[in-house]
Amino acid sequence: MTLNHVRHGSGRPLLLVHGLGAGWRSWSPILDELAEHREVIAIDLPGFGQTPLSTGEVSIASLTDSVADFIREQGLDGVSTVGQSMGGRIVLELARRGVGGDTVALDPGGFWSDRELVFFGATLRPSIAVVRALRGMLPVLLGSPVGRTLLLAQLSARPWALSRTTVLPDVRGLVDSPATGAAMDALTTGPRQEGAPADTVPGRVTIGWGRRDLVTLPRQAARATERFPGAVLHWFDRCGHFPQWDVPNEAIRLILNSTD
Repeated sequence: MTLNHVRHGSGRPLLLVHGLGAGWRSWSPILDELAEHREVIAIDLPGFGQTPLSTGEVSIASLTDSVADFIREQGLDGVSTVGQSMGGRIVLELARRGVGGDTVALDPGGFWSDRELVFFGATLRPSIAVVRALRGMLPVLLGSPVGRTLLLAQLSARPWALSRTTVLPDVRGLVDSPATGAAMDALTTGPRQEGAPADTVPGRVTIGWGRRDLVTLPRQAARATERFPGAVLHWFDRCGHFPQWDVPNEAIRLILNSTD
């Protein structure tokens, strides 16, 4: 399966892998600025955006396979990869497999304790159900600071300060993407993320984490760096689960400074 994708800019290529939500449009808040410096390739994973749901089981392994196949098909061997949330886990898995180049994982999943994983599923699933029930009202609700605060408090440190344009694609994507439910199952019932020694990954590994993340909790960063002992950990202050929402300029700087 060829993944739907967009390309912007010129220079050394940079592959962006989204999490649950809008597909490649999840990167819209920072895509144009990144493309001023690099050729940016942003994909839709199977079942998200404009890429159809693939046959067979949806798992972190199968989603990673699809990205690895895309890298090979597009002649992008050694490409630097950036992922957020589930996408952060996917790019770490690519690095563990020896695929790609430098890796930037923003608030990656896969490092929960058993108790934290129960909390993740018990809070995010109902939130998705609420958003699905309110789907027709989302443009109005997300156009209000109060509405953004009520709907996005788990995802953003400062939801009232965001714009509807920034958040609407991802929120709609949670509702509309056919792979959302299966991907949630993969995250909550599948294996945790394995690690890799520094001398086995193909490039630098950088992990960025929001200090106010209520989805992948900040204490999980210690487990991530234990499993990827060569990784550099960067803390985003006043940031929730989406650095491209809460601290877009800082996220851009981290990505550009951490990839060749």
